[in-house]
Amino acid sequence: MPLSPNLRGILLMAVSMASFSINDALAKFLTAHLHFSQVMMLRGLFASVLIGALVVHQGALRSLRVLLAWPVSLRIGGEIGGSALFLVAVSSLPLANVTAIVQSMPLIITCGAVLLLGEPVGWRRWLAIAAGFIGVLIIVRPGADGFSQFTLVALLSVGFYAMRDLVTKQIPAGIPTLFVTFLTTIAVALAGAFFTAVHGDWSVPSPQLLMLLALAAVMTLIGFQCGILALRVGDVSSVAPMRYSQMLYAMLLGYFIFGDVPDAAMIVGATIIVLSGIYTFHRERVRNRLLVTNTPTSPPDGV
Repeated sequence: MPLSPNLRGILLMAVSMASFSINDALAKFLTAHLHFSQVMMLRGLFASVLIGALVVHQGALRSLRVLLAWPVSLRIGGEIGGSALFLVAVSSLPLANVTAIVQSMPLIITCGAVLLLGEPVGWRRWLAIAAGFIGVLIIVRPGADGFSQFTLVALLSVGFYAMRDLVTKQIPAGIPTLFVTFLTTIAVALAGAFFTAVHGDWSVPSPQLLMLLALAAVMTLIGFQCGILALRVGDVSSVAPMRYSQMLYAMLLGYFIFGDVPDAAMIVGATIIVLSGIYTFHRERVRNRLLVTNTPTSPPDGV
């Protein structure tokens, strides 16, 4: 029996989130052996080669003049800032904690869409956003004994990632998404090289570490491709909530690889964030249905 489009989309999104979680776990492991800037540079280099081959294969190569488009430049800046700060945070915090904080990104994007793009948001979604931020505070625990300054680094990374996603909507339609991703991976690799040169802390990676860096790049590529396919195959409202499966993957990988046992505050906070995010997706679906229903499909009488 063939799978429905929505079920195929859900499965593809689950694979995408699993791939990103494996990439994050590899990044955490690698930062224990290499400076974060080296991980950023070498992983970006491997990813650039893989994505570059895909760009050439699909005929998505364009002129570097697309960098003059301000949304492209801002997106690249957001990816660089988010990647660097995420690596710094995940090198010192449990993987599940950082992942839970990053899961608040859809809520921050919704706020940014209101403030920067003027998109309307009803009181129900505002309540869901407020609940999500309470969940973040429960995880961060400001003022508590378990508070770490690296949680603030994780929150800053979310801000950069949110900026990246917000400006992505403004990229001209004529610029292929795959080419923008290619430029972004090159920029991240170059930024990692710059940070490495400034820091001056270079360690010669072993063949095993190079293999793990290459695997991380492969997981990133699989994650991006499956995520794009999932949104193309299924309805966004059905597929998008599966993004939160990354929270489960992060907990399992954190426990089995690093021995991290989530405490009660982390579990409660993550649950609130996931539920508020899913409800936000639900309200967005209801809003889109109302807009379609209220949009006239034929000209009024007399026109």
